[in-house]
Amino acid sequence: MNDSPGWATPGSAPSDGQEAAIPRPSEPQDGSAPRGQWSPEQPPPGQWSPPSNTTGGPGAPPPAPGWGSGQQPGWGGPPPVAKPGVIPLRPLGLGEILDGSVSALRAHWRTALGFSLAVSVIAEVAAILMQRYLLPEPPSVDPNARGAEALRQASESARTSLFSLAPVSLLMLIATLLTASVVTVVISRSILGRPVTLSDAWAEARPRVLPLIGLTLLMTLMISAIMTIGVGPGLLMGSGAGAALALLGFIAACVVIVWLWVSFALAAPALMLERQGIIASLRRSAKLVRGTWWRIFGILALTFLLVILLSFAISIPFSLIALIVDGTDAGELLKGNALTPGWPFLIVSGIGQVIISTLVYPFVAGVTALLYVDQRIRREALDLDLARAAGLPGYGTDTPRS
Repeated sequence: MNDSPGWATPGSAPSDGQEAAIPRPSEPQDGSAPRGQWSPEQPPPGQWSPPSNTTGGPGAPPPAPGWGSGQQPGWGGPPPVAKPGVIPLRPLGLGEILDGSVSALRAHWRTALGFSLAVSVIAEVAAILMQRYLLPEPPSVDPNARGAEALRQASESARTSLFSLAPVSLLMLIATLLTASVVTVVISRSILGRPVTLSDAWAEARPRVLPLIGLTLLMTLMISAIMTIGVGPGLLMGSGAGAALALLGFIAACVVIVWLWVSFALAAPALMLERQGIIASLRRSAKLVRGTWWRIFGILALTFLLVILLSFAISIPFSLIALIVDGTDAGELLKGNALTPGWPFLIVSGIGQVIISTLVYPFVAGVTALLYVDQRIRREALDLDLARAAGLPGYGTDTPRS
């Protein structure tokens, strides 16, 4: 695998193992001199004089302009950072990553949030219809049951819940992936300061949707296998020692899953923006994350904490309104009794879920995409390629094909 694949937005040439869409700075392709030689075009000679005595002693001349005064054009400070789009083209801080995601969504709200809203509505309507007509009702649980009967009821309830959650979770997973694919395209254009329409974003994202679903399913299978290996032996023992072993295995499995989750967090942007395969995207993500695992873990953990707080802030009022409108006795729910929700409850709570999904899915996808860009800027000087792709003066004229 190439150590420094060039930037490739969806629709551009692959950047890893093939000709990059944008040449690296060390590979001039515009007729300039190769590295180590003077270019035939030099700037005109300028006036220069050594700095004056700035000690301020008696008889010392005043300091020359640009020296010692904090205003040092051309000498004392770095050039301004290029910012053709929603982020400055340099290594990003936490606040810039979060703000960049929000800024991109705000600038292209018709494309990103409009698509997310449409997908969320379709997924939520399908989930409500499945819950109402296709999925089995939750079994009643006797709170006074003891021993084997209590264990049987708990197992039956857990099995029914898993069976009911599986199709709904699959719907939400597909909705998340569709939104993430379009938002990643929007972010890649927003970084360069380019406009993007929904038709353009979907046309570029569509060929990568199936590989993205395959990547997600592979990750899900990996997580399930790790959890099964960790918890299975203890559950098969079926004794007190088995319960302790299952608990230890569960903790160990969670540690491994979190480590893999962070290590492969950038696989989806690599698959979308570099047109990598599924396995190559996992390797690419692990390579970009290596050495900065804790930083990426902290950013992702804070992102999901913000998502949880936002979800609670929206879902709690809608849930209370749904209970009131439906006439459901909250006391029965607190006692753990199984109740079949009515249409008013499903509709009102579904509206809350649509609002949450419309806001959360694009935000998380945007943060992930910007984390990928930030890691490539830090490791591969991607900011130079991005500046060139944006057509900024002084960075060359080659731009990626779109």
